[in-house]
Amino acid sequence: MARETTALSRRDVLKASGAAGAAGLTGLAGCAGGGGDSEYPALGNYPVEGDEVVFGFNVPQSGSYSQEGADELRGYNLAVEHLNNGGGWVDNWDGLSGDGVLGKTVTSVEGDTATDPDTARQSAQRMINRDNAIMVTGGSSSGVAIAVQGLCQEEKVLFQCCITHSNDTTGSECVRYSFREMFNAYMTGQALAPVLAEEYGEDLNFYQLYADYSWGQTQQASMEQFFTDVANWSQIESVPTPLGTSDYSSYLSDVPRDEADVLVLNHYGLDAANSLPQAIEAGLDQDMEIVVPLYNRLMAEAASGSIDGIFGTADWNWQLEDDASQSFVEVYRAEHDRAPSYGARIAYTQTLQYAAAAERAETFYPPEVIRELEGHEYSGAGLGSESMRGCDHQAQRDVLVMQGASEEEQTEDKLLNIVSQTSQDDLGYACDAGPAAECELGEYGDE
Repeated sequence: MARETTALSRRDVLKASGAAGAAGLTGLAGCAGGGGDSEYPALGNYPVEGDEVVFGFNVPQSGSYSQEGADELRGYNLAVEHLNNGGGWVDNWDGLSGDGVLGKTVTSVEGDTATDPDTARQSAQRMINRDNAIMVTGGSSSGVAIAVQGLCQEEKVLFQCCITHSNDTTGSECVRYSFREMFNAYMTGQALAPVLAEEYGEDLNFYQLYADYSWGQTQQASMEQFFTDVANWSQIESVPTPLGTSDYSSYLSDVPRDEADVLVLNHYGLDAANSLPQAIEAGLDQDMEIVVPLYNRLMAEAASGSIDGIFGTADWNWQLEDDASQSFVEVYRAEHDRAPSYGARIAYTQTLQYAAAAERAETFYPPEVIRELEGHEYSGAGLGSESMRGCDHQAQRDVLVMQGASEEEQTEDKLLNIVSQTSQDDLGYACDAGPAAECELGEYGDE
């Protein structure tokens, strides 16, 4: 819930001070103090004053990805509940007590990105300036995530990415103040190409449609790279489509049925929920295979009659049988009477990751929290052993290859089947290769 600010905030004081030097800022931090925080100078929204610490949840509550935003919020709110009162993963997560974070009760504010980068930045700016959020998290669009993480770098406020799959997020647009748990398009190509080559064979021709923004562009490039290099397929053509397209008939009518063996639909959310059924309705599945590289629940639900046998990848799935996954499913289902989507898992995980890093650092001072996250190795988030790589802030983790369930198999929760869990040992890239080669993180803020 958003808090009303009736008095001058610390940030207001800082702005009013204008050209205040470092010594002055240090003195202000020392006055606020508390919990060992006073040993560092003021930076971003540090130090945290009072008995509460504010997290900002910036998600789409309107527009194409609003259903995903709603499930992200469920994951975030569950994390806050468990951080303050125990339960779920908090009971077994190193450094977390279930009694708040660093002795402060966690509260939250919410914003609507409307899946628009400018709107998302304005919402995040309000959280930082008005609500004094010490950490902002969210996203269901890479364009939004990249816009907000750039703002957070400027403001020296941590951003914990939720759903963002573009290579650019931890590649050319990476920043020191942002961390990504989700995998990326490059890793989708690495996981998916061998499975498709084994299923459909080599020496095939493929045709791509892709959403024309950061995510769609990098996914198209990664599919071209790995389908060509690993599956030994040949691309006929790759065609951009505007984000938010509802009628794909003109694009689908241009697909060369006599040449294409595989149609790749690089669409997400409602875009995929429109393009896939329209491709099936046009009868393209009778002439070629169809692939949707990145699945999400919204698309699978909306296109449930069209996904039978269609391959893709997913961040995580409630059917995984490890203890952490089933523990999360249990607490989420008890609260919401259905299985969580992977957006809820990322939201929950990213909130706990930030909280645990602050506990390890024994401060909310952003540079020290960042250093605790960089190179951190962890498990218990549903995907086995993971690490948060220091050179680009990209989680090193497994990737799930999925296949659409038949209509007979489908239930409210089960729409996809897990084909394989590709080990992180067979994925990824060095710090000087792939998307990471373009990453320059920037400063911590205390240099």
